[in-house]
Amino acid sequence: MSALTGPSGITCRTIAVMAVVLHLLLSCGGHRKELGDAVSNRDSMAVMVTKGITTLISENGAIRYRINADRWDIFDRMNPPYWSFEYGVHLETLDSLMQVSSQIMADTAYYYSATEVWELRGKVHAENVDKEQFDTDLLFWDQRKERVYSDNLITIRQETQVIYGQGFESNQDFTNYTIRRSEGIFPIDDK
Repeated sequence: MSALTGPSGITCRTIAVMAVVLHLLLSCGGHRKELGDAVSNRDSMAVMVTKGITTLISENGAIRYRINADRWDIFDRMNPPYWSFEYGVHLETLDSLMQVSSQIMADTAYYYSATEVWELRGKVHAENVDKEQFDTDLLFWDQRKERVYSDNLITIRQETQVIYGQGFESNQDFTNYTIRRSEGIFPIDDK
């Protein structure tokens, strides 16, 4: 006589195994893992995200620019396509001896590759080889035309004077510039 058999001859061990199997089947069968939606529109996604970058850019075989940034995102399928530097950028133009001829720093920058125009926003600070300093909150740099410009308020600090203006245009080295609606404090020689 076997131990613990039921009236139909089934053992308690068999009933317990069947109960466990039935419990597992019922508890796993009705639940599906929730998954995120598949990305169907890659237009809004960066094709490349790079952190902590320093890169050199050349023109006609000569290195002309250096870019330093904490993060660089490339959106190649946006209209227009652009590069994004949302965590700050430091741009330098280099002469033929690889010396810095000018530099620009900004809180945020966008580079539109189709037109080769930089849009620099936030605290934008630039310096030229003569140590003149240019500060504004919006500056555009057209690499094709090698020009920088802004319609916003600009402050230019020179060795002996400070100039304010509403609007500005210059070569990309900040050495030949025009200020619109300017004002400032200028020293006058008593002679």
